[in-house]
Parts: sequence; structure tokens; C-alpha cells
Amino acid sequence: MTTEVQDSTDTETIDIREFDPDALREKYREERDKRLRDEGNDQYIEVTNEFAVYLQDPYVAPFEREPLTDEVEVVVIGGGFGGLLAAARLREAGVEDIRIVEKAGDFGGTWYWNRYPGAQCDIESYIYLPLLEEMNYIPTEKYSHGPEILAHARAIGERYELYDNACLQTEVTGMTWNDDDQRWIITTNRGDRMKARFVAMSNGPLHRPKLPGIPGINSFKGHTFHTSRWDYDYTGGDSTGGLSGLKDKRVAIIGTGATAVQCIPHVGEAAQHLFVFQRTPSSIDVRNNQPTDPAWVETLEPGWQKNRMENFNTLVSGGFTNEDLVNDGWTDIIGKLLFRMRSGDNIDFTPEGLMATVELADFEKMEEIRSRVDTIVEDENVAESLKPYYRQFCKRPCFHDDYLDTYNRLNVTLVDTQGKGVERITERGVVVDGTEYEVDCIIYSTGFEVGTAYTRRAGY
Repeated sequence: MTTEVQDSTDTETIDIREFDPDALREKYREERDKRLRDEGNDQYIEVTNEFAVYLQDPYVAPFEREPLTDEVEVVVIGGGFGGLLAAARLREAGVEDIRIVEKAGDFGGTWYWNRYPGAQCDIESYIYLPLLEEMNYIPTEKYSHGPEILAHARAIGERYELYDNACLQTEVTGMTWNDDDQRWIITTNRGDRMKARFVAMSNGPLHRPKLPGIPGINSFKGHTFHTSRWDYDYTGGDSTGGLSGLKDKRVAIIGTGATAVQCIPHVGEAAQHLFVFQRTPSSIDVRNNQPTDPAWVETLEPGWQKNRMENFNTLVSGGFTNEDLVNDGWTDIIGKLLFRMRSGDNIDFTPEGLMATVELADFEKMEEIRSRVDTIVEDENVAESLKPYYRQFCKRPCFHDDYLDTYNRLNVTLVDTQGKGVERITERGVVVDGTEYEVDCIIYSTGFEVGTAYTRRAGY
């Protein structure tokens, strides 16, 4: 017996099998126990010393300048959306003497670094891109792709004249308070020693790439790079795909998180053969991206973006509104949970009862996700390996309409490591469970440091 469930975008109907909660709990425990490790963050390698190459900026040529010893009213550390928004609001408040210090070659933050093929926001662009009304700009699609987002960041910099006093390709190395001068002293890797009355720290929490501590990681003789420093000189193409340089290459991607979900379809389309090395599958829900409807734009009134943001934040925070303005995968996840909690007269509102209700709603949503895998992936064994058996927020939920289909390609092989990860790397390739997969290139889609000391990630 099955139940039909239609997703929030009304484009797919998926049969949801009846499930045994006790059996699912046991399955979840089994999958969790496979992945328990004692090393914590020590299972990863810090990108320093011989691994510092993975931090190099591939997008601009380095330049030299004289060290600065001047004073400004406000220093903003970081030129991503957080820093740009802080500086823009300060400008609007009448503060003119602002300097953004940014280690990249331009503004954009994560969208400056992450230019891999398929890069796209997974929060609706009408609420994700800041200052849309102030910039008189409407994104071209519901979920904007990387180039449009980066262009918007640059446009904010131009509109608010934030380039004028900025220090790009500059890393902050220290920040100390001088009691005598009542000023902050900011030092950088360029020998700067600038003073500021105020400092706004907008480094961002996830910007320092990490590598897996796989034995032999330095022994591979082929080409390697991290997805946040995509090497288009090697792959060819651009952020839209067309990776012609891979047509005669056997490629390994290590990792199946949010970045891999977006870039794997493009690599699979281009490579002679793609091997995807998976430790834990992601949950893949419907994306259903759409171009912006001009008729909808005509209906927007002043304050529309703030209202839309507040509506979204209320829903995903567990609040109630009469209307779901965003109506996407994120609000669907929370909405189904709240529907179960608010429906019926026999809800147990004790802590234990609420936990049971939440768990049941979670099971239903994840069964929908797993059933979608069966609907799309043709090989039953591959489909089973791609099913996530965990609570939906144990791993970041993903949304994509082409990722699962990629595993129907004859030139794509999923190497499921059963939660263990890659065994080792050799001169020729990647070893899992004693089998060596010879490849020409290894792409590390292994994310960013999290849970390490903030000062380590910030650099000061």
C-alpha cells in the first residue's frame, strides 16, 4: 500500500510506502554506527604547508602595494554579503570613512571562491540576495546561479562606493585594542598597521577549505584541486558546464555534500568516466527552478523583500503564517512537520509526545526522499546506496533535479564506501575496500572547516 505525495512545487508525484518506525529507528542506528569516528576534526588535514596550494586564488594575479599605516573610522573584515551589507547600512547612516579588508581579489565572499560548475544558491534568490529594492534589481530566476550572485555583490560594492578605500588580496593577521589611542590596531599579511575606531568582523563561518586525512593523499601523480578553487584551465568550460578538458579523463570526486550535488551532473556529462566516492548520501529533494515571472514582478510593492524574508523566517522557525510566500523545499520540510503537530485532537504536548510527533513527521519526509531515489535511479543497488537513512537535518538537505539522474549514465560509477570513507590514495588513483580506481584527476568536494577554533579559521 502506498500514499501519493505531491511536492510543494506541484511537479512530481511520489509514492510513499508505509513504513515501520521501529525498523527505521534500527536502520538509522546501524547507519550512524558505521560512521562513528573517534578523531573528530582530526580526520581532516589543515590546508597549510605543502597543502597551502589549495588556498591559492586562481581568479586574479597577485599584486604588490606599499603597507598602510593610516586611520579610518570603520574597518569591515570580509567582503562577502555580510560585510557588504554592514558597510552599505553604515553608508546609509552617514558613515563615510569605511574600509573593507578582504583576502580575495574582489567582493563576493563564498561566491567569489566557489565558482564550480552548477554553483547555485539553495535559498530563494528573492530573499537571499540582499538589498534588492535598494539596488532596483530582481534576480533572473528563483534560485540564482553563481555568476549572477557574484555580479550582484560587485554591484553593491559599486553602488555604495565600497571599492574606493578597500584593501583586496589582504588578510588580517591581528587585531588589538590600544588603550592610549582608543583605537583598534589591525595588522595584515601585507605589513599594514592601520587604526580604526570601530571594527566589524564579517569573516563568515565556512570559508577555509578542508581536506580529508586519507593516507597517501600527497602521493597521487595526477591533477588535483578543491571545488572552492575550481581549475577551469584543466577542465575547460565555465560555471555553466561544457567541461571539454575532461572528455578523455577519468575523474574522481571525493565527497557527496551540497557542492558535489551541484557539480557532479556537469562532470558526469563531460568526463570520459566519473567515479563518485561517497561516505554518506545526501537527501535530494525537488528543486524546480524557474525563471522570474515579469507579471509577478509587476505586483511587487515597496517593502516586498523584507516582508518575504520575514515570512520565510517565521515558517522555518516554527511560527505560523496564513500564507507561504516562498513555497519551496525548506518551507515544505517545516510545514509538514507543523501540520502534523497542529492537526488532530489527540496530540500529546508533553516533551516526550512532541518528540514522537516530530520523529514521525521526519520519518514521513525522509521516506518521501528515499522513494524519490527509487523513482529516478534505474539500478536498484545504486539507488539503495543513494538513500539517506538519518533524520533530515543530520546532513544539510539538498535540492536538485539532475543529480540523481546522473547515476543512470554509463560513464558514472558510484563507489559507496559504506560510511568508512576512502581507504587510501596511491600514485595512480583511489582505493576503497582493496580496489584501486585509476584516475587522471581527483576533485576534493570535502567542504570547509567547521567546529575548529574561530581564530584558526579567521587567521587572527
